[in-house]
Amino acid sequence: MTPIHTIADLRRALEAERRSGRTIGLVPTMGSLHRGHMTLVDRARAACEIVVVSIFVNPTQFGPGEDLATYPRDLDADLAECRAHGVDVVFAPGVEEIYPEPLATEIDVAPLSTILIGVERPGHFQGVATVVAKLFNIVGPTHAFFGEKDYQQLTVIRRMVRDLSYGIAITGVPTVREEDGLACSSRNQKLVPEDRAAAAVIAKALGEAERLIAAGVRDPGAIVAAVERTIAVEARADIRSVDLRDAETLAMVETIGETPVVVLVTVRFGDVLLIDQRTVAAAPSAKRPAKGETP
Repeated sequence: MTPIHTIADLRRALEAERRSGRTIGLVPTMGSLHRGHMTLVDRARAACEIVVVSIFVNPTQFGPGEDLATYPRDLDADLAECRAHGVDVVFAPGVEEIYPEPLATEIDVAPLSTILIGVERPGHFQGVATVVAKLFNIVGPTHAFFGEKDYQQLTVIRRMVRDLSYGIAITGVPTVREEDGLACSSRNQKLVPEDRAAAAVIAKALGEAERLIAAGVRDPGAIVAAVERTIAVEARADIRSVDLRDAETLAMVETIGETPVVVLVTVRFGDVLLIDQRTVAAAPSAKRPAKGETP
């Protein structure tokens, strides 16, 4: 399997598949593939006749001072993973191929792109939405697969697909985790050993949120405070944000009801920014403590 580097060559490679009406599944990635990515590929392989993996470190979703230059890259290792998982086509363009000239058109899925992580990383989701829209136009998939770890990204993409009437089925795939609960991420390999061990506190904190909601806590503020307390015990953790939102719309929630909510966490360890999430649906019969009460 030889990677394809140009848009014209990719379109030629998929032309017959499109004409024959075969289903095409796209897994957009920035490379440095790990078990989480390959779970997306396996889902695509099970659902679609043709599987395309894109490998492109997108500069427009990185802000000043972020880790674009040091973002992990290993195309040979990525290709080996793709071969092992039955990928049909790898699209690995250069920056000049995707952005031959400065963009005059960008996609801003407001307000979803400017809240939560969008506050921490201004312009990030505009870059994400724009490059994903370009990949959709280039590949022409019938299905696309994204990890739920990047929950806000998934929500932005789903809204963009609805708003722009893309005929693409978007599948969110549950987060794949390491043995200690840390969500699989390309950035994990940049953690020094002490920070890697400390980062397990994120999953612990999300588990505490899930426990409290199951026990009947309905005050979002109490859940957020509990998550922050759990993470703050770890001295190496720099909490950037903890939020509880409606799982579908990311709207703020006054009281946790039976509609699923998502707890979103952003924590920095050294120079590495990690994100994670946990979607929780409260049991209808759960005990309901008074506001602010913790079981």
